[in-house]
Amino acid sequence: MKPPMPSPKSVSLKQCSFVDRSRSRSPRQSMFLSRVKDQSTPFFISHSDIERLSTIPIAIAQLERVLLQGFDPEKDGVRSRLTTQRGQLLLMPSSSARYTGTKLLTISPANASTSLPVIQGLYVLFSGADQRPLAVLDGTGVTNLRTPAVSALGAQRLVSTGGKHLLVFGTGQQAWQHIKALTLVLELTHVEIVGRNEQAAAQLAARAAAKGIKATVGTSESTAKADLIVCCTGSSTPLFDGASVKDNAVVIAIGSHEPNSRELDDTLMSRATIYVESLVNSRREAGDVILALASGAIASPTSLNTLAELVQGRIRPQLDRPAVFKTTGMPWQDLAVAAGVYEAHLSETQAGQGPQDPH
Repeated sequence: MKPPMPSPKSVSLKQCSFVDRSRSRSPRQSMFLSRVKDQSTPFFISHSDIERLSTIPIAIAQLERVLLQGFDPEKDGVRSRLTTQRGQLLLMPSSSARYTGTKLLTISPANASTSLPVIQGLYVLFSGADQRPLAVLDGTGVTNLRTPAVSALGAQRLVSTGGKHLLVFGTGQQAWQHIKALTLVLELTHVEIVGRNEQAAAQLAARAAAKGIKATVGTSESTAKADLIVCCTGSSTPLFDGASVKDNAVVIAIGSHEPNSRELDDTLMSRATIYVESLVNSRREAGDVILALASGAIASPTSLNTLAELVQGRIRPQLDRPAVFKTTGMPWQDLAVAAGVYEAHLSETQAGQGPQDPH
């Protein structure tokens, strides 16, 4: 869509059609602007573009807006998996009135011993009106925004005000993204990091300290003093003793979307009020929930609460017992974030700026 023509009084020399601005454009900018005119060619939005065009607070607001507008996550698309020779291919489709899209991910466990990422992917965005392809986005960039933004949105609703002690299990990319995101939305007095590799935990603590965050290496016993615990691991078995968690603590578990894997034990699940992204999705993918239901630690699926209920004000947190927010990541969340990035990219382009080098 072309921007409206300015009125005669606002026309400057640079806007006049007889001024050749192409000489001042780089080849990359000229190619980029030509794509706006040729709407049949999708944009490619790189990881660095995503980092430049959006932020965690923007992503939180986009997710919140979708839920406040009445979207029902129970009706979202279903994540599908295909087993490949090297791992898995995942497909995560979703659709709204304005956009349709899907994230494509490969999971390659053998890559852990190489320089390649274990998880790689792309996001493909289509127009909702005529379903033409609009953009292809770096999948990791979308995930790095979406996952901590969902956790932060839940934390905003579940964590009480005042200074908080954060304990993070995990030393990977999501652990770092969650530290950054939660620092933006909560008042954190101290961050402790627990990892299987103590050196990796120390490096992440140093990285946080370099950003002005008070951070140290912790242990699983640090759960006893933590106000907020975030689990960002690939563990298939519980990380700590749920009896040690404070009655008013909040625990966010994001590490698994496999039905037979869990980061949290039955002790905690039986003590806590459980919040999930979707009742249907949690009983299909969230091992922490599925296994606790099977054991009786969660008495019934009817005792589960949803993020949508929290955001829409239909329920209030219970403050006399721990709160667990179990997430697996849902397609609608990726669509909301990807659409926001695309609109920011398009707005920048229509302003005639073209892509800018973030460095």
